[in-house]
Amino acid sequence: MRYITDRKRAVGKGAAGSGTAHHWYMQVSAAGLAFIVPTFIYIFGNALGSDYATVLETFSHPIPAIVTGLMIIFGLHHFNRGFETLMQDYARGHTLKISIILMTVFTYGLMATGLFSLAKLAL
Repeated sequence: MRYITDRKRAVGKGAAGSGTAHHWYMQVSAAGLAFIVPTFIYIFGNALGSDYATVLETFSHPIPAIVTGLMIIFGLHHFNRGFETLMQDYARGHTLKISIILMTVFTYGLMATGLFSLAKLAL
């Protein structure tokens, strides 16, 4: 018969120690995105359906280009961190690691593609 206390059973099964930092990052990025997203929707909505010259004119100005870049970077990074939390809740082992790696590669690939396209439009 093993005599293990409740505390001894719980050791090693708690938080990884980064939960507070992750929570604060998600809260701050969500607050920032609350301002960036409506501005981006307004800028993108005005350019949507326009001809190529008008879209080039819109994104050649610094404010629309900066807002779009911030939306791409912070929106996708916020999405990636949220996906990581979701997978930590529902997956274990190799499935967890592989899914987080694949989604990280995918989101950074989308960031690079979006910023490259934005830079090409702005130049």
